[in-house]
Amino acid sequence: MFFRAATADPADLDRAVAYPADGPVPALTAEKIREELEGNQFRPEWIWLAEDEDGEVLARALWWGRGDSERPIALDCLQVRACVADPAAVAAGLLEAGHAAFGKLPVYNISLPRGWREDPETVAAVAWRQEAAYKAGLTREIERLRYEWTAAAGTPEATGRLVFRDGTDEEFLDAFTRLSAGSLDLHTQTELRSMDAEQLAREDIEFYLDCPGERSWWRLAHLPDGTLAGMAIPSATPYHRNVGYLGVVPEQRGRGLIDEILGEITRFHAAEGAERITATADTVNVPMAAAFDRAGYEVTEIRLVLEEPPRA
Repeated sequence: MFFRAATADPADLDRAVAYPADGPVPALTAEKIREELEGNQFRPEWIWLAEDEDGEVLARALWWGRGDSERPIALDCLQVRACVADPAAVAAGLLEAGHAAFGKLPVYNISLPRGWREDPETVAAVAWRQEAAYKAGLTREIERLRYEWTAAAGTPEATGRLVFRDGTDEEFLDAFTRLSAGSLDLHTQTELRSMDAEQLAREDIEFYLDCPGERSWWRLAHLPDGTLAGMAIPSATPYHRNVGYLGVVPEQRGRGLIDEILGEITRFHAAEGAERITATADTVNVPMAAAFDRAGYEVTEIRLVLEEPPRA
């Protein structure tokens, strides 16, 4: 088996793009791949192929990044032909080759329909992908709900329970730091095992500053008496407006204030003309998922995330 990246040669790219998708896990269409290539979010050097001795393509991996990314951010699509006897072994070799070339282990996002565990064929297709990812070093697994709001859901009216305002960088650093305490978000819990809350807050701020959203969108949430209640970080992806980050400080939790903060983000994006707002929540974060449900956000898919574990 030979593993290689696609080249910029049009014939080679055509061959990589036209790879036939089989199996129950949703795959990107050739049209979508070409669209991403035009946006520099897929690149020939981020498309890896596994070929046999006759040059037949038996597997394909597509890594994604932002238009200005130096290295890929996530593996978006991993496929192995149904005729391959050991798909996990071939897929693992493909991932390892790509990781070595990138000098990093991007996360692997597997997009799945709701109720995928009820379909034995899909369960089997996910299983060999999980095995391959684990062999390639992506041993931490998180399952997330992908939500979507559309204008048909309507926008909630402000109740006046919270006052939203701009804040300084120092105020947002303090808010991010406070919000991490007792968080049900699995990423936050894991990161706090290897760093303190302020260090994680600085990393979170850098992440959202690097997203397509604007810093001027960020808001602190206060009770009418001026007490900090939480914050709202409306954001964006390269495709849609996004909820970003939101939360309530520990001492104010359990009062339904998360609905007020989510409502503020929804109103902000809707006022800017957004017809679709996306969001994600870990399946174990039941209160956050319930807030999205109450706000009219609908689950469009399950996202299984496989990533490199944090280093001790």
